Amino acid sequence: MVTLGFLSTYPPTLCGLASFTAALRAALPEGAAGGVVRLVDADGATWPDGVVGELVAGSAASCREAADRLNRQDVAIVQHEYGIYGGEDGDDVLRVLALLSVPAIVVLHTVLSKPSAHQRFVLDGVVAAAAAVVVMSETARSRLVNGYQVPAHRVVVVPHGAPEAQTVPEVDNGDRGQILTWGLLGPGKGIEWGIEAMALLGDISPEPRYVVAGRTHPKVLAHQGERYRSALSSRAGELGVHGRVRFDARYLDVTSLRALVARTQVVLLPYDSRDQVTSGVLVEAVTAQIPVVATRFPHAVELLGNGAGVLVDHQDPVAIAEAVRMILTDRWAAAAMTAAAGVAARSLGWAAVADRYRTLAEQLTRLATPVVT
Repeated sequence: MVTLGFLSTYPPTLCGLASFTAALRAALPEGAAGGVVRLVDADGATWPDGVVGELVAGSAASCREAADRLNRQDVAIVQHEYGIYGGEDGDDVLRVLALLSVPAIVVLHTVLSKPSAHQRFVLDGVVAAAAAVVVMSETARSRLVNGYQVPAHRVVVVPHGAPEAQTVPEVDNGDRGQILTWGLLGPGKGIEWGIEAMALLGDISPEPRYVVAGRTHPKVLAHQGERYRSALSSRAGELGVHGRVRFDARYLDVTSLRALVARTQVVLLPYDSRDQVTSGVLVEAVTAQIPVVATRFPHAVELLGNGAGVLVDHQDPVAIAEAVRMILTDRWAAAAMTAAAGVAARSLGWAAVADRYRTLAEQLTRLATPVVT
């Protein structure tokens, strides 16, 4: 069986790529899940289970050691995001890729429509070194092919992946209007627009509640502390909705998050980004078959196009309030969105996604194996 190694952030690091890699690796069949080379800012004292090495930001020696560890697998799956590697725009990753002797599947979590010159240089180098490039939406694929001149046959669309839909016993807390945003918190999440919308929904009975769940992103916390969360709390107080907006700053494990989602009527993704081609939270919300209200970032436009949610303009609390109101008060509309999400969810479970990666890896190893005559 082909073994897949990973280059990525990894738990206990709190970030979307760490969670992605852990979930993908766990969904692979026994024998296919190889070791993880974990991205860190400094040498770790202990290595979690599954970690076989570390790539320390800015360390050339670490790049060589990381490549050596990955070369012991059959295929390396390299997660790419500019902010997780050392060097300018994360260009340390190019050193590692240059030292790989096994095929690399590069997973692009961001494809900018207007990159800086150096960001483009980095992505061009990453793509050139890859045996295959995976993106998670057709929008990202189109950007690569049309904007970066990547040959179409080298780009594969594989969905983000989400836990398989499960029925979680709903807790009757008397709340039939829970709106939920979850994930690591920081500027750009657009939570302020959700809070503004709450001030327009006070006439609904029972009054809806907006839950914002998740810790502040570690890098935001290091540079700004809890400034963003404090500003949001202050704004809720100014608008008189403090009692209907709850901040849950805990890191929720899978079971706790599922229970919270099961008590939710609307998932709200009011992101400011107009460039986001991948959202794990969006995929998880659709897989959980909860109606979604999202701004028109590219992944939302694509994934909600079958009717699984409502798209609204960016920074538009009036539109957010109208969309939430419709879902909370029109049970037929909400049921139609749930049904549409159920159709979309069939291909989004981690087991199906992991199988796509395993199949791609097997294809690459066959192509890389010399023919013996």
